[in-house]
Amino acid sequence: MKIEDKKVVHLSYQLKVDGEIADSATAEKPLQFIHGMGYLLPKFEENIAGKEVGDNFEFMLTAEQGYGLVNPAAIIDLPKSAFEVDGVFQEEYVKPGRSIPMMSAQGVIHGTVISIGADTVKMDFNHPMAGKDLHFTGKVELVRDATEEELKNGLFGERNKSCSGSCESCGGSCSDGECGEGCDCK
Repeated sequence: MKIEDKKVVHLSYQLKVDGEIADSATAEKPLQFIHGMGYLLPKFEENIAGKEVGDNFEFMLTAEQGYGLVNPAAIIDLPKSAFEVDGVFQEEYVKPGRSIPMMSAQGVIHGTVISIGADTVKMDFNHPMAGKDLHFTGKVELVRDATEEELKNGLFGERNKSCSGSCESCGGSCSDGECGEGCDCK
């Protein structure tokens, strides 16, 4: 069976960035996903499409094909007060190199602390792999048809959403679990 849309795929792989292993999965604990449902980088899926169980793969995604180039506008200075709890700056938590979840108008975003100044904290909200070429090697461990339930709810139930509260203003109905865009389905 070949990898194509709506197939469950298990891969063992290694991802190298700048010659160093950045991520990996083994045959015993493979990367598992449903092909064609937007779980992985589009160019990654494109490179493994058509492969079968036992096939090896090796390819490189440029930064543009992966997580994009570094966007200088995503590196910003925030006031230290944004990192205070009860008026106390959280110096044991806010350290260079640490990733910190923060709230934005779009929801939770993760930023990496670059440096701490007298009054500000410089944060980088680019993806950690932005600006990096990604070198993948691996093997196809399993390919099978996804069940209707998996297609609807996701391989691990991640697409199974139910609405909380009222969402009529967004054009959906909480009773059918289909909130409109901008509503809070959980």
